[in-house]
Formats: sequence, C-alpha cells, structure tokens
Amino acid sequence: MSKEEAGDDISGLIEKKMKEWEREKETMAKPSEPAKSIIELTDSNFDSMLAGEKLMLVDFWAPWCGPCRWVSPVLEEIAKENVGKLVLGKLNTDENPRTPSRFGIQGIPTIFISKNGNIVDRIVGAAPKEMLMARIGPYLASAGR
Repeated sequence: MSKEEAGDDISGLIEKKMKEWEREKETMAKPSEPAKSIIELTDSNFDSMLAGEKLMLVDFWAPWCGPCRWVSPVLEEIAKENVGKLVLGKLNTDENPRTPSRFGIQGIPTIFISKNGNIVDRIVGAAPKEMLMARIGPYLASAGR
C-alpha cells in the first residue's frame, strides 16, 4: 500500500468517524429549554400567543400607570411560582393600542385570565396577591384538565 493510499484510508476513517459523532450528537437528548413564565404580547402576536397557552394571565399595562407598576411584580411572582402551569403575558397599551380597544379595555391595569385561548375572567384594577390568587386559583387547579 502506498503512502497516498494509506492517507486516503485514514482520511476516509476520520470522515466516517466524524459523521458518526455528528449522528450521535443529533440523537443525544437535548436539554429542554426552561419554561417561560413571562412573555411580551403585542397587537400582532396576541391571538397566536393566547391560543398557544393552556393558562395565561394577560396584564394590560402602561409605563406611566402607578397601579400597573404596583401590581406588575405581584403578577410576575405568581407566574414564577407557577412555571409550567401558567404564563404571564404583558401587553403595553401605549405601544399596542389595537388589542385593548378590541376588548373594550377602559382602565388599566386590567388582567385577563385566559384558558385554552378563551378569556374566562377579567380583573380590573390593582389587587393584592391574595385577591388575585383567589380569582386565579380555580383555573390553576383545573389547568391540567
């Protein structure tokens, strides 16, 4: 066997081994992405994002709104405590005026509870965590159904 033939054999073996490694890498279990607990909603993605979640809280808010700034961390805490069970969608009403208008939102904060893409409850105004959980709790309990 000449040096050239041996080099071709080695190159072929290396290429074969590289392809095997690539196939192994593709078939290895990929680490799952952490479940998102908070997403940004816009006029353009509102319907598709709502339809894609079993249970979603929709927070209609604006940066200048004091009660919105007060309730926002409470909603974020609820979402983080219930990762995998519900998602918090935040829609800035100043940047996305069509969706609030479509749903007749007249005051913010307004929080929708959506189950399987359907709005099942509406909370108007800032409320403490206990009151929010009293309204959200029954939907959380039935979220797996």
